Amino acid sequence: MTHARQYVIEALEKKHKKDNFDCGVDALNQYLKTRASQDSKKNVAGVYVLTSQDSEQVLGFYTLSSIGIFPGELPDELVKKLPRYPTLPGILLGRLARDKKLQGENIGLYLLMDALKRSLTVAYQIGIVAVIVDAKDERAVAFYKKYGFIAFSENDKRLFLPLSTIKKLDL
Repeated sequence: MTHARQYVIEALEKKHKKDNFDCGVDALNQYLKTRASQDSKKNVAGVYVLTSQDSEQVLGFYTLSSIGIFPGELPDELVKKLPRYPTLPGILLGRLARDKKLQGENIGLYLLMDALKRSLTVAYQIGIVAVIVDAKDERAVAFYKKYGFIAFSENDKRLFLPLSTIKKLDL
């Protein structure tokens, strides 16, 4: 991927221009424009934005936050390798979107890999067992499954990627 030379992914700041962002999903557009800054300021979520090297216009974004995972939601083969706690630590990749103008350029994958890289860094500092996503629709489910995410048995739009899998990626 040559995106690293063309784009920057960094924490959302006032300098970033959000108004023209359009991913085609109104809920994600509105989140970025109206709530993302507050979530970041109040430490509810880390909001990371993708811009080109020479512009502050947001072209994509994702959010990360902590989440408690109930062991009963995970497959037995994963749970049996973990300590028996009522909840296990994870990272929620709450939102991920790229502007429609960049469709077909693998920007979604670029954002996902950056989110997983940040999650891995956090895992080494505080510990997590998986990254969780709540896919908005079947297209999003297919996107995440393509990269190894596994659906929860009770909710096929909630998926997870075990830390052991993330560690094997070339991040």
